[in-house]
Amino acid sequence: MNHQHINKIALVVLLVIAFGLPLVVRSATYLHILVLLFFYAYLTTSWNIVGGFAGVLPLGHAAFVGIGAYTSTILSLQYGISPWLGALVGGVLATVAGVIIGLPTLKMRGAYFALATIAFAEGLRVMVENIDYIGPLNLNGPRGLQIPPMETGLTHFMFATKEPYYYIILIMLLAVMLLTYLISRNKLGYYLMAGGEEPEAAMALGVNVARARLIAMAVSSFLTALAGTFYAQFSLYIHPKSIISLDMSFEIAFIALIGGRGSIAGPILGALLLRPVGDFCRIYFGDTLPGLHLIIFGLVLVLVMLFQPRGIQEPISRAYQALLNRLIPITPGR
Repeated sequence: MNHQHINKIALVVLLVIAFGLPLVVRSATYLHILVLLFFYAYLTTSWNIVGGFAGVLPLGHAAFVGIGAYTSTILSLQYGISPWLGALVGGVLATVAGVIIGLPTLKMRGAYFALATIAFAEGLRVMVENIDYIGPLNLNGPRGLQIPPMETGLTHFMFATKEPYYYIILIMLLAVMLLTYLISRNKLGYYLMAGGEEPEAAMALGVNVARARLIAMAVSSFLTALAGTFYAQFSLYIHPKSIISLDMSFEIAFIALIGGRGSIAGPILGALLLRPVGDFCRIYFGDTLPGLHLIIFGLVLVLVMLFQPRGIQEPISRAYQALLNRLIPITPGR
């Protein structure tokens, strides 16, 4: 048995554990925490397509979450359209928004792209918070939108227990991880990584760095908007300050940077480390010290950048590889 076989077995074991957890974890509270952990892992993996491989730093991805959440919710409440179809409409709108943002900004250098994405997200939040109607569409301004209980089932994307939400977000996470893996192994991924590390050299070799980044931005925006629909159906209430907040945008970026941007496992490891800390801070210090989790994330990020600039996935990967070498030493000829 070689290392590849061990890796496949480990992957199967992890999948079995992930799909079997709801059979063991019966507490609705713990399942809620797990759903949010997978939710942020999904968001960060989607962010990683442009923020990791492309080497830029988007800090306004909550805007796409909000576009997805508001689009599917409004279409469902006002026109009776299924949230599943609304999710696709929201994804298309988010893709258009991502392309419109990306066209002028992805050619910018330094912090300009990050600042542009922050400005877009904050502008969208302020607009949604202060406008009740856009034509016939009821945004309900600062009051947010409440999704009333209706018939439960997959068709209505509404369930009486946490387990179906758990499996939906788990499948979404696995799907976006697979897509990220495929991107990293094809021409687009190579162009993105080349443009992220040495854009001038990549362009000198004929790589259209701006085009590759724009495609990554479009894909990332679409996937992020799908998560917005999931969040709306899971929480049954969306509010501009929570769904289009800089807190969410920064948290997504912190998870990626600490876990290891540009890697497949980084967003998952970052979410496993940071989400429990965030939940603990919100539960015990949310009223007295709001934003404490972001301060802690910032301190952790400083330490990681000082000692592990490629994220915590690198030492964990080295430790795993060392364990494999100890169990199954690599011999010449293998």
